[in-house]
Amino acid sequence: MNFKKIDFFYFIGIGGMGMSSLARYFHTMGKTVCGHDQNKTFLTKELEKEGISINYHDSIEILPKWVLSKQCLIVYTPAIPSHHKQWMYLKKYGKNVKKRSQVLAFITENEICIAIGGTHGKTTTCTLLGHILYSSGMNVTAFLGGISENYKSNLILNHVLNGRKIFLVEADEFDHSFLYLSPNIACITSFDQDHVDTYPRKETLKKAYIAFSNRIKKPYKKIFLCREESCRFKNAIYYSVLQGENYYSDHLYIKENKWYFDFHTPTETWKSLPLPIPGQHNLKNVTAALAISDYLKISKKEIRKALFLFKGIKRRYSIHYQSSNKIYIDDYAHHPTEINALISTVRECFPNKKILGIFQPHLFSRTKFFETYFAKSLEHLDILILLDIYPAREFPTNGTNSNSLLEKIKMSSKEISTLSKVLEKIEKKHFDIILTMGAGNIEALILPIKEWLYKRYG
Repeated sequence: MNFKKIDFFYFIGIGGMGMSSLARYFHTMGKTVCGHDQNKTFLTKELEKEGISINYHDSIEILPKWVLSKQCLIVYTPAIPSHHKQWMYLKKYGKNVKKRSQVLAFITENEICIAIGGTHGKTTTCTLLGHILYSSGMNVTAFLGGISENYKSNLILNHVLNGRKIFLVEADEFDHSFLYLSPNIACITSFDQDHVDTYPRKETLKKAYIAFSNRIKKPYKKIFLCREESCRFKNAIYYSVLQGENYYSDHLYIKENKWYFDFHTPTETWKSLPLPIPGQHNLKNVTAALAISDYLKISKKEIRKALFLFKGIKRRYSIHYQSSNKIYIDDYAHHPTEINALISTVRECFPNKKILGIFQPHLFSRTKFFETYFAKSLEHLDILILLDIYPAREFPTNGTNSNSLLEKIKMSSKEISTLSKVLEKIEKKHFDIILTMGAGNIEALILPIKEWLYKRYG
């Protein structure tokens, strides 16, 4: 697709993380960008501040006049329900209608592309790698699945004159979106099963990743794989935690509440690097980003400096309040594996503390499929407040709800709450740490919880 002939962009579901980074990208190119979203959120407010017009009513009458012209590209996400009025109208009458993943593929197809995939860890890996590439002066454009705390955005742009342009993207497996990409370098962080509406069996997920690996092209034509995962590919570059591979990290230790580790390349060992986000699982993500950086011949000095300056990602182990008595951490964890890793890390960082967890399940299909696993992972908390399932793109499923999940959780202090009643319930609990978890709209609790903590504990 020739974007030079496109003057207008209309995004249906512009408030999504992947959609908003594309909207920002075309906006920086001087294009006219508008969009629709169901809810006004922090992200949509930021887009509006940047000059992008957004409507929040599903009405055809409020569509811009140019939306049906040949100079307009309509971008949609698979999460948009089929009965959406604007979507039905634009799908029928729009001249250029493309899925988000197709547009991302068009942008990157003729440039060097690095794609980070995997069930867990791709956003952390991608954001850190983007930060390393940017801070080392490379000509990089990175589309992120989270908000970088360094750049306050899910888009990193560094347009420099020297060096070939590199595009860094997240390879999203949902709806087989990543099969549109043809990267030069790929990384798969994990093969854990998720998106069961797309991959009802793990074998179907593995086949999709194999198809993805077959799309990797020259120059480079390299794939980085975590050795701890079960899949094996020919001619892969492996990275690991503890195991001696092409690239690996070990000697993880905590000193004065900060985490450090050693990183091994095929030729040397880098001692006492800072781990910017705590946890064994994040060490894997950091190892992946460092392995790719070293492969691209970024200097050890530049990589070490970038690690020291990395501030993290919004909603990835984000500490919002910390006093001598209370701590509040928010995280995007929405899969049993992620919840286990998060709680384990919190207990390692803050031993012997009583944890109050507030969890919002995301999707009926995921909750039903992993119900037993969710129960076991949540049992590692001391106190649980379970919210209603966030449906996202799905309709309610008979017999699948938070009550059925709560029944399977074997712990004494557990209850269900709506989002609006959470603060009332927190005020009656005895805890040391509050932990909010989920991928829906649970982030709406962050500011109220912070304000309550500051008001009560200073």
